[in-house]
Amino acid sequence: MTEKKAESKGLLIVYTGNGKGKTTAALGMCIRAVGYDWKVCIIQFVKGSWKYGELKGIKRLAPDVELHTVGEGFVGIIDDEKSFEEHRTAARTGVQFALEQIKSGKYQLVILDELNVAMDLGLVTDEEARALIEARGKKQHLVITGRNASDVVLERADLITEMLETRHPYQKGILAQKGIDW
Repeated sequence: MTEKKAESKGLLIVYTGNGKGKTTAALGMCIRAVGYDWKVCIIQFVKGSWKYGELKGIKRLAPDVELHTVGEGFVGIIDDEKSFEEHRTAARTGVQFALEQIKSGKYQLVILDELNVAMDLGLVTDEEARALIEARGKKQHLVITGRNASDVVLERADLITEMLETRHPYQKGILAQKGIDW
Protein backbone atom coordinates (compact mmCIF):
# COMPACT_ATOMS: atom_id res chain seq x y z
CA MET A 1 0.00 0.00 0.00
CA THR A 2 1.38 3.40 -0.94
CA GLU A 3 1.14 6.32 1.40
CA LYS A 4 -0.61 9.38 0.04
CA LYS A 5 1.01 12.74 0.55
CA ALA A 6 -1.15 15.57 1.78
CA GLU A 7 -1.92 17.84 -1.13
CA SER A 8 -2.32 21.51 -0.35
CA LYS A 9 -5.54 22.55 -2.04
CA GLY A 10 -7.87 25.38 -1.14
CA LEU A 11 -11.22 24.03 -0.01
CA LEU A 12 -14.71 25.46 -0.23
CA ILE A 13 -16.38 24.65 3.09
CA VAL A 14 -20.07 25.24 3.74
CA TYR A 15 -21.82 25.31 7.11
CA THR A 16 -25.57 25.41 6.61
CA GLY A 17 -28.83 24.10 8.09
CA ASN A 18 -31.37 25.27 10.67
CA GLY A 19 -29.31 24.22 13.67
CA LYS A 20 -27.12 26.48 15.75
CA GLY A 21 -23.37 26.64 15.32
CA LYS A 22 -22.58 27.60 11.73
CA THR A 23 -20.68 30.79 12.55
CA THR A 24 -19.24 29.13 15.65
CA ALA A 25 -17.79 26.30 13.52
CA ALA A 26 -16.25 28.81 11.12
CA LEU A 27 -14.73 30.73 14.04
CA GLY A 28 -13.28 27.50 15.40
CA MET A 29 -11.59 27.01 12.04
CA CYS A 30 -10.33 30.59 12.28
CA ILE A 31 -8.69 29.88 15.63
CA ARG A 32 -7.07 26.73 14.25
CA ALA A 33 -5.74 28.69 11.26
CA VAL A 34 -4.24 31.39 13.50
CA GLY A 35 -2.44 28.57 15.34
CA TYR A 36 -0.56 27.96 12.09
CA ASP A 37 0.19 31.67 11.57
CA TRP A 38 -2.37 32.03 8.79
CA LYS A 39 -4.00 35.31 7.95
CA VAL A 40 -7.79 35.19 8.13
CA CYS A 41 -10.43 37.57 6.83
CA ILE A 42 -14.01 37.31 8.10
CA ILE A 43 -16.71 39.20 6.24
CA GLN A 44 -20.18 39.26 7.79
CA PHE A 45 -22.97 39.83 5.30
CA VAL A 46 -26.15 40.11 7.37
CA LYS A 47 -25.09 40.89 10.89
CA GLY A 48 -24.95 44.63 11.28
CA SER A 49 -25.54 46.92 14.21
CA TRP A 50 -25.87 44.25 16.91
CA LYS A 51 -22.86 43.76 19.17
CA TYR A 52 -21.76 40.13 19.39
CA GLY A 53 -19.12 38.64 21.66
CA GLU A 54 -17.16 37.46 18.65
CA LEU A 55 -16.51 41.08 17.69
CA LYS A 56 -14.55 41.64 20.91
CA GLY A 57 -12.93 38.21 20.84
CA ILE A 58 -11.70 38.54 17.28
CA LYS A 59 -10.06 41.88 18.08
CA ARG A 60 -7.75 39.89 20.37
CA LEU A 61 -6.59 37.86 17.36
CA ALA A 62 -5.48 40.93 15.42
CA PRO A 63 -3.44 41.44 13.32
CA ASP A 64 -3.80 37.83 12.09
CA VAL A 65 -7.59 38.06 11.86
CA GLU A 66 -9.63 40.86 10.37
CA LEU A 67 -13.40 41.13 10.78
CA HIS A 68 -15.49 43.28 8.47
CA THR A 69 -19.23 43.74 8.80
CA VAL A 70 -20.65 44.69 5.41
CA GLY A 71 -24.36 44.14 6.07
CA GLU A 72 -26.92 46.57 7.41
CA GLY A 73 -28.25 44.12 9.99
CA PHE A 74 -30.98 41.51 9.92
CA VAL A 75 -33.43 42.12 7.09
CA GLY A 76 -37.09 42.63 7.91
CA ILE A 77 -37.01 41.53 11.55
CA ILE A 78 -36.95 43.01 15.03
CA ASP A 79 -35.59 46.57 14.78
CA ASP A 80 -34.93 46.74 11.02
CA GLU A 81 -36.11 50.06 9.66
CA LYS A 82 -33.97 50.06 6.51
CA SER A 83 -35.40 49.52 3.03
CA PHE A 84 -34.65 46.37 1.10
CA GLU A 85 -32.71 48.51 -1.38
CA GLU A 86 -30.44 49.79 1.43
CA HIS A 87 -29.71 46.19 2.39
CA ARG A 88 -29.12 45.23 -1.25
CA THR A 89 -26.75 48.16 -1.79
CA ALA A 90 -24.76 47.18 1.31
CA ALA A 91 -24.60 43.58 0.07
CA ARG A 92 -23.36 44.69 -3.38
CA THR A 93 -20.68 46.80 -1.74
CA GLY A 94 -19.85 43.83 0.51
CA VAL A 95 -19.46 41.50 -2.47
CA GLN A 96 -17.03 43.93 -4.11
CA PHE A 97 -15.09 44.27 -0.85
CA ALA A 98 -15.00 40.47 -0.43
CA LEU A 99 -13.73 40.04 -4.01
CA GLU A 100 -10.92 42.49 -3.29
CA GLN A 101 -9.94 40.67 -0.11
CA ILE A 102 -10.06 37.22 -1.72
CA LYS A 103 -8.01 38.38 -4.72
CA SER A 104 -5.48 40.24 -2.56
CA GLY A 105 -3.65 37.01 -1.77
CA LYS A 106 -3.15 38.18 1.83
CA TYR A 107 -5.34 35.49 3.40
CA GLN A 108 -5.08 31.72 3.56
CA LEU A 109 -8.64 31.58 4.93
CA VAL A 110 -11.62 33.79 4.09
CA ILE A 111 -14.93 33.35 5.91
CA LEU A 112 -18.07 34.73 4.28
CA ASP A 113 -20.37 34.67 7.28
CA GLU A 114 -24.11 34.54 6.52
CA LEU A 115 -23.54 34.73 2.76
CA ASN A 116 -26.10 31.93 2.35
CA VAL A 117 -28.71 34.03 4.16
CA ALA A 118 -27.87 37.08 2.06
CA MET A 119 -28.41 34.94 -1.04
CA ASP A 120 -31.64 33.45 0.27
CA LEU A 121 -32.98 36.96 0.94
CA GLY A 122 -32.08 38.09 -2.57
CA LEU A 123 -29.37 40.49 -1.42
CA VAL A 124 -26.59 38.57 -3.18
CA THR A 125 -27.16 36.93 -6.57
CA ASP A 126 -26.03 33.52 -7.77
CA GLU A 127 -23.66 35.26 -10.17
CA GLU A 128 -22.09 37.29 -7.36
CA ALA A 129 -21.64 34.16 -5.22
CA ARG A 130 -20.13 32.29 -8.16
CA ALA A 131 -17.67 35.16 -8.69
CA LEU A 132 -16.63 35.04 -5.02
CA ILE A 133 -16.04 31.30 -5.15
CA GLU A 134 -14.12 31.44 -8.42
CA ALA A 135 -11.93 34.35 -7.27
CA ARG A 136 -10.09 32.33 -4.66
CA GLY A 137 -6.54 31.16 -5.17
CA LYS A 138 -5.69 27.48 -5.64
CA LYS A 139 -4.49 27.13 -2.03
CA GLN A 140 -6.93 29.57 -0.44
CA HIS A 141 -9.69 28.18 1.74
CA LEU A 142 -13.16 29.73 1.65
CA VAL A 143 -15.84 29.12 4.28
CA ILE A 144 -19.45 30.11 3.63
CA THR A 145 -22.00 30.04 6.44
CA GLY A 146 -25.73 30.50 6.84
CA ARG A 147 -29.02 28.70 6.44
CA ASN A 148 -30.52 27.73 3.12
CA ALA A 149 -27.34 27.32 1.10
CA SER A 150 -28.08 27.62 -2.61
CA ASP A 151 -27.29 25.02 -5.24
CA VAL A 152 -24.68 27.41 -6.67
CA VAL A 153 -22.74 27.12 -3.39
CA LEU A 154 -23.49 23.47 -2.62
CA GLU A 155 -22.51 22.17 -6.07
CA ARG A 156 -19.05 23.72 -5.74
CA ALA A 157 -18.39 22.79 -2.10
CA ASP A 158 -15.67 20.36 -1.07
CA LEU A 159 -17.16 19.96 2.41
CA ILE A 160 -20.75 20.56 3.50
CA THR A 161 -21.88 20.32 7.09
CA GLU A 162 -25.57 20.73 7.76
CA MET A 163 -26.39 21.75 11.31
CA LEU A 164 -29.53 19.95 12.45
CA GLU A 165 -31.63 21.43 15.24
CA THR A 166 -32.76 18.61 17.50
CA ARG A 167 -33.45 20.70 20.59
CA HIS A 168 -33.07 24.39 21.34
CA PRO A 169 -33.44 26.27 24.66
CA TYR A 170 -35.83 28.72 22.99
CA GLN A 171 -38.36 25.88 22.76
CA LYS A 172 -38.46 25.96 26.57
CA GLY A 173 -38.75 29.74 26.68
CA ILE A 174 -35.06 30.30 27.38
CA LEU A 175 -33.79 33.37 25.54
CA ALA A 176 -30.40 33.74 23.86
CA GLN A 177 -27.52 33.66 26.34
CA LYS A 178 -24.59 36.09 26.44
CA GLY A 179 -21.34 34.30 25.60
CA ILE A 180 -23.21 31.35 24.09
CA ASP A 181 -25.53 32.82 21.47
CA TRP A 182 -24.14 36.33 21.02
